[in-house]
Amino acid sequence: MRVRRGPLVVGLTGSIGMGKSAVAAMCARLGVPVFDADAAVRAVQGPGGRALAAIEAAFPGTTGPLGVDRAALGAAVFGRPEALAVLERIVHPEVARMQALFLRRHRGRRLVLVDVPLLLERGGWRRVDLVVVVSAPARVQRARVLARPGMTIAKLDAVLAHQMPDQTKRAKADVIIETGRGRLVTWRAVRRLVRAARALARAKRLSHLSRAHARNRARYRDHRA
Repeated sequence: MRVRRGPLVVGLTGSIGMGKSAVAAMCARLGVPVFDADAAVRAVQGPGGRALAAIEAAFPGTTGPLGVDRAALGAAVFGRPEALAVLERIVHPEVARMQALFLRRHRGRRLVLVDVPLLLERGGWRRVDLVVVVSAPARVQRARVLARPGMTIAKLDAVLAHQMPDQTKRAKADVIIETGRGRLVTWRAVRRLVRAARALARAKRLSHLSRAHARNRARYRDHRA
């Protein structure tokens, strides 16, 4: 856990099919502002998106009036790590810009959450105070993902190859939310997480106020001297 100035920033992550989006929605239901990195990707690739021109230049024929043609772009990068790296270099800075805007917009809040699938893989954990990993048994994960329209075992394996193994993510977590034991169990775990994070945010704020008070007293003493 790393504590810095401003709101307490909870970094939420987890591999595909682990239930991360459901956990983020529960946090939002409890009043926590949530930044959704996947939604940000869709925005920068959608109609008028800031990444469209660069994507079209790198992958001709993959964009149009409605934004990125997901099937065409997927075909252009699937199984091609170099092409995927090019796409990430275009999209990730735009998503980072949107996340920075989100944090500025909510700088007066005590607690915010950033939902970032590759938080641990891309070093985003360095910019949050608390790392929360959403996890479920592998059989549950595979069943969830393979139930999605258009998903195949080959596609799932390709995604998993691009993500840090769940066991490694769990080892790096400050908090683990299990989603394989039913929605009610997950909801109770999320409520505990939010309560604990809010308590930590209050302690953080009091700590900063205490340090600021000590600095002001020192300045006052110096002035009087």
